[in-house]
Parts: sequence; structure tokens; C-alpha cells
Amino acid sequence: MQIRDLERLLGVELVERRIGEVTLTETGADIARRGKQILSAVSDLADFARHRGRVLSGPLRLGVIPTVAPYLLPRLLPVLQQRYPELRLELRETQTRALLEELERGSLDLVMAALPLDNADIETLPLFEDPFVLAVPAGESLSERITPDSIDLHRLILLEEGHCLRDQALAFCAATRRDGVEFGATSLTTVMQMVANGYGVTLLPKIAAELEARDQRVTLVPFAAPQPSRIIGLAWRRTSSRAPDFRALGEIVTQIAT
Repeated sequence: MQIRDLERLLGVELVERRIGEVTLTETGADIARRGKQILSAVSDLADFARHRGRVLSGPLRLGVIPTVAPYLLPRLLPVLQQRYPELRLELRETQTRALLEELERGSLDLVMAALPLDNADIETLPLFEDPFVLAVPAGESLSERITPDSIDLHRLILLEEGHCLRDQALAFCAATRRDGVEFGATSLTTVMQMVANGYGVTLLPKIAAELEARDQRVTLVPFAAPQPSRIIGLAWRRTSSRAPDFRALGEIVTQIAT
């Protein structure tokens, strides 16, 4: 009923109604997109009023990708608690696409992910470079330094579809042969257990190496120059008034990670 009232008010049809299905019209989709922008702007205005003059205070909704959160947050959270006790951090861990959608509609204030991000409505801040190493079963005879295109994709174990780390690894390892990769896991811990038990090899970010490669059944092999890597950074809506907060947080993350 509210949608019909809005259609009468605007003089346009917002949804297409069919038996058992309702979809947005082209105009309805455009209005929904503009509505999200308006709601985000209202949220940013409220943030400005609440946090004016106080850096990193009050609630901050932070989204972090799964290949960063378990390895960086244990070092980051105690520092934030000590330096900014008035900060109330609300964390969300999921894949990049979902984080960006939530950032766009105002459910999140800030996202930590691998850059670059293809979205003209967000501003990004690079924080640190995270190089990759190759994790192999212990005892395998490999050269001291290998090249990405020398990896047998039929032995490459990666995260499942949707994880940006999977796409980055495939891009480094001769993308024309990516059809050789069949296995996909939901976490790096699962991938590393597969490697430890001799089922294959994987690209492991340096940030995760200390935690995930403690198993003596795994050996880490560095890549020859130029070493493959990813850039971890922050992303927020361009309309947000909390850029000073985000940059302050970024400085702390950079200090911890480098």
C-alpha cells in the first residue's frame, strides 16, 4: 500500500506486478538507488553531529574481509581500546562484494579490503602492501624462489568463488589456465590443512603466514621478483564526514602491519 501511495505521489510506476512475482521497473530501480544515497547522506549527517571534534569516539561500524580480519584484528583491537576508549567498534566480516553493498546503503561506515575497488562513490586509502608466498607440503623439492607462472594449477588450492584472494591468486598464476582449479574452501585455515596433508599448494598472504603456517608439515617458498602482492586499504563513502576518523584508524593499522 505504501508503494502504491508513493507511485501516486510521484506519478510513475515503480514496480512491475506479475502473478507470483514483483520486480522494479527501470524508473523504480533508479529511484531506489537515489533513495539509498539519500539515506546514506542522512546517516553521514548524523555522524557529523555526533562526532564533531572527537576523533574515533562513539560507534564505528567496520567491515573487514575474511583474509585480513583474523590476522590483523588481534593486534589492532587492543591498541584501539587503549588509545581510544570511547570508541565502540562494531565488526562485520564477510566478502568484499557484500561489504561494499552494505557500505553503500549505510549499514557500514568503513570497509577494510584489498584495493583497488571499482566504485566511484567511495574514497579509498591504501594502508600497506601484503606480499604472497607459496605454501607447499614440507619436503617438496622446489627452487629457492619460484615464479607465479610455474605453479601447476591442477595442484592449486584456493578459497571459493567470491573471495577476492581467489581472483588475485588466479591473476598471478597465468589466468589463461584458470580452468585447472577445481577445489575451493571457505577459509584459509581449511586451505592450509589441505596443503599440510599433501593435497596441493596455495598462495598465502604474508599477513596470515605467522598464524596459518605454524604447522611443521608446511613450507613457505618466496617468489622471485617481482613478488606478487596485494594492497590492503580502507574504503568509505565520499559523502561521509568522518574521514578524519578513518585516516586516524588507517595510521594505526599501517603502524601495526608494517
